[in-house]
Amino acid sequence: MQKVADQFNVDRKTIFRIWSLTQNQRPSGDALHLESKIKGKKGRAIIELLVQKILLIPMSERGSLITFSKAIGVSPSTVQKWVKVGLIRSHTSALKPMLTDENKYKRMYFDLSKLRYDRVSNSLRFKEMSFEIHMDEKWFYITQDQAKFFLLCEELNPYRACKSKSFITKVMFMAAVSRPMYDGNGTLVFDGKIGIFPFTFKEPAKRNSKNRVVGTLETKSITSITKQVVKDMLISKILPAIKTTADGFNISLNQQPPNSPDLNVLDLGFFRSIQSLQQRLRAKTVDQLVNNVVQAWEEEPALCLDDVWLSLQAVMLEVLKNKGHNDFKLPHLGKQAQRAAGTLPRNLDANKDIAMECLQDLNAAGKDQGLEEIIVPMTLNHQM
Repeated sequence: MQKVADQFNVDRKTIFRIWSLTQNQRPSGDALHLESKIKGKKGRAIIELLVQKILLIPMSERGSLITFSKAIGVSPSTVQKWVKVGLIRSHTSALKPMLTDENKYKRMYFDLSKLRYDRVSNSLRFKEMSFEIHMDEKWFYITQDQAKFFLLCEELNPYRACKSKSFITKVMFMAAVSRPMYDGNGTLVFDGKIGIFPFTFKEPAKRNSKNRVVGTLETKSITSITKQVVKDMLISKILPAIKTTADGFNISLNQQPPNSPDLNVLDLGFFRSIQSLQQRLRAKTVDQLVNNVVQAWEEEPALCLDDVWLSLQAVMLEVLKNKGHNDFKLPHLGKQAQRAAGTLPRNLDANKDIAMECLQDLNAAGKDQGLEEIIVPMTLNHQM
């Protein structure tokens, strides 16, 4: 009934009423009478959607409802009706990094290197990735430029002000994460969160103020993040944290493909989750901001990080499908529903034909060195 209601754009109760009416009339054996009880014209007619005319309107004239309605020659209310019945939709377009052919080759190579070929099942599946660590940095702000609130009708609008939007207090953090690990019973043994560290320094106050006396150590944000600053962070904080988490391993640093934030777990969604929690906590000083970010980091559940790692594999499949390009929609796997049903996979399977096409493109460009682990068995199976 819900499917039929969606198809005809009516309420489910309407479908149920019509169905009940037919069931009551069926025993008599007479023809069914389902005419409407409302006499005369019913409702307002929706102006026919002018598909061909809309296709000729440039995107620059589709930025707002008013502009769009003027360009097509109808009233704004008509456009609203089209949106309401699902004839047109709104879309927010975000800028993506521009990719060169070399960037695309490196993206394909990076993704293919994460696959393993199973000779027995003749299938491609992503490697476990348990011993990979993703690192990245991000600015966290003490407050947002735009903030949304839900208020009672009689409540006053909250007043927010600052001296300059260009100088909102901010701190850059560098974080390192791995994939959460579980034992044979599904119990979490490592949450994957290695550490998050702020780019800050201590400096004595140069003069008295109402908040502190001269000479008091104050936490200041490092606003110029140079190559040397990043190097010091890696040596003094990130690498020791990795060794503490997993001492004895041979650690090597590898760079992700250029212009590819979608291939880093932190940029793909984990930073955004932390920021969402951090923005719920109030802060007035740099120390409070740092504490809020660390608190949000600690409170973020391991399942969230585990989901992002699975999303990374889904993104990699889209990258291969688009031959290294980034013009695709972020796939939705329905992870929560699959987890509840007990069907959520640990690693995703890859399409062998798509992978073979990408391998052939890399081979033609002379950029397939090091992929013999999957090239040789796949080539032999393909020839058979």
